[in-house]
Amino acid sequence: MSTIRPIRAKTLVSRVGGIDTWFGLDYGINLYRGCQHRCIYCDSRSLCYEIDAFDEEILYKENAVERLEDELPRKRRKGIIGTGSMNDPYMPAEASIGLTRRALETIRRHGFGVHVITKSDLVVRDADILARIARVAAVVSLTITTADDTLSRKLEPGAPPSSARFRALAELAKAGVETRVALMPVLPWLEDSWENVSAIVERADQCGVQAIIASFGLSQRDRQRAYFHDRLDELFPGLRKRYERRYRDQYECPVPGAGTLRQRFRDLCAKRGIATWVRPHLAPTAEQASLFPEETT
Repeated sequence: MSTIRPIRAKTLVSRVGGIDTWFGLDYGINLYRGCQHRCIYCDSRSLCYEIDAFDEEILYKENAVERLEDELPRKRRKGIIGTGSMNDPYMPAEASIGLTRRALETIRRHGFGVHVITKSDLVVRDADILARIARVAAVVSLTITTADDTLSRKLEPGAPPSSARFRALAELAKAGVETRVALMPVLPWLEDSWENVSAIVERADQCGVQAIIASFGLSQRDRQRAYFHDRLDELFPGLRKRYERRYRDQYECPVPGAGTLRQRFRDLCAKRGIATWVRPHLAPTAEQASLFPEETT
């Protein structure tokens, strides 16, 4: 069980540096510190983020709405506010705390768009608010990296299984919210088969998903690497040695044959009419627009 306690934030809304070519974000917020989903690969355990006891103590920013009310009116440009990069805004604690829902309502009233990244079907609870934000821009990306519920329960033991996330995508799309799949990370020798990747694309297509943003590999560093390798020993005996032999102390760890897998993925997505990269929803300035060449890699 996680300990849950409130903290107070000095600031909340941060400007995304440069142009976000992954998700098209202008601003970012983190409503929580720590996460209850306990994903074995989560980069937020890394030392650089200074979050100790990552899944044992959950801190929620009790004055988040107050900070939004103060900071949003002072932003010169209204854009897309992202949440979910450092923790999940729909972890189990959100069901009772309701902080994400209150933040979304505040974002809506100030006329900003939103992009939520989550692994939880709890996001469907807020489909009504998200549908209203969609008049500006509302995107929900469900992280799904395996079509197999048994495997997803091992890799993300505190999160709903993949099947629940697919159902959430279908419900959100029906409510008029743009939906995407975040196919990342793809774990070498566990999720990098074509059978798994193609199954995710096909299921996403059935659920009305508009885009799948993929990264065929994972990142590994310091404390996060140690935690991940310990879980590999526990769940997949012998696999740790393959990681150590191939990747050693590399930070970026692409799956074997990443280029071929990526191209097959793009071809299938194109056939299904699913985008594999996105431009920001709100039009960039003329100077920024020049930084968005057509995808060539």
